Amino acid sequence: MSTYVASHRLVGIVLMTTLMSACAPQSSTAAPAAAPAADSPQPGGSPATPLVRGLPDFAGLVEQVGPAVVNVTVIEKRQRTPQRGFGNPFSDDNSDPFGDFFRRFQDQPRDNTPEEGVGSGFIVSSDGYILTNTHVVDNATRVTVRLTDRREFQAKVIGSDDKSDVALLKIEAKNLPTVKIGDPSRLRPGEWVVAIGSPFNFQNSVTAGIVSAIGREVRGGSAYNYVNFIQTDVAVNPGNSGGPLFNMSGEVVGINSQIYSNTGSYAGLSFAIPIDIANNVRVQLAATGHVTRGRIGVSIQQVTAHWPRASGSIGRAARR
Repeated sequence: MSTYVASHRLVGIVLMTTLMSACAPQSSTAAPAAAPAADSPQPGGSPATPLVRGLPDFAGLVEQVGPAVVNVTVIEKRQRTPQRGFGNPFSDDNSDPFGDFFRRFQDQPRDNTPEEGVGSGFIVSSDGYILTNTHVVDNATRVTVRLTDRREFQAKVIGSDDKSDVALLKIEAKNLPTVKIGDPSRLRPGEWVVAIGSPFNFQNSVTAGIVSAIGREVRGGSAYNYVNFIQTDVAVNPGNSGGPLFNMSGEVVGINSQIYSNTGSYAGLSFAIPIDIANNVRVQLAATGHVTRGRIGVSIQQVTAHWPRASGSIGRAARR
């Protein structure tokens, strides 16, 4: 009996609640539910996949390619006047606005006292051919190459190309470790790269960074027409000139050549010559000792009303 009464009371409460709800005044418009933001993380959902994970370990790469990088020491005669490259490395014009920022990696000669300079290079053939920068061996009376195993060799300058800033050396040795040549056209901004060289004569120093830009034009002088540089933020200092720039596969993709600085030391902007340009220069230097480039002869003159009649068939075409 008690169960029957309790059931009726519960039904009565439910009915009263329903009637009161029905009698309550209703709003004429209902606010729509706020839609969740498209990019808002949903509770319980998985986080976005990171595009970059961790930092690379360069130890294995350096161990493999380091022995093919060499230290280049030169003895040269100083000149009484500053040389091209004191300031903008590719300009003789002291009024060039870029002249205050570009610095060679070697001190510039100013008198006739012999001076020692330092740079870097890398072995491209097991019989002793080495690539470096022209400005490293410019005006050198003696060039010494030091390997990582402490052996030293007197090097011969096979040839140099001022327009590309690439020079080819030769030492008398065999079975030397060599670098692998990469494809700089496959580089992408943001990609990791590694430089090995002799900054301030600290041989085989390793620095790393990323590609900042590709196809960078360094305005001023003749190289503006011949080299589109690889720009990186790799720490490059005096002595790194001529050293290799490696990709993460251990392949050379460039030759460290210039920096953008008002102090002469690293300021976050470094420039490397793409290795495909340097390799083309190397082949020509090895064959002939110099580089030949094609030219198109073009002259400009004013066209007058009498010119078409005097130019034969071209004039008849012009009248059509």
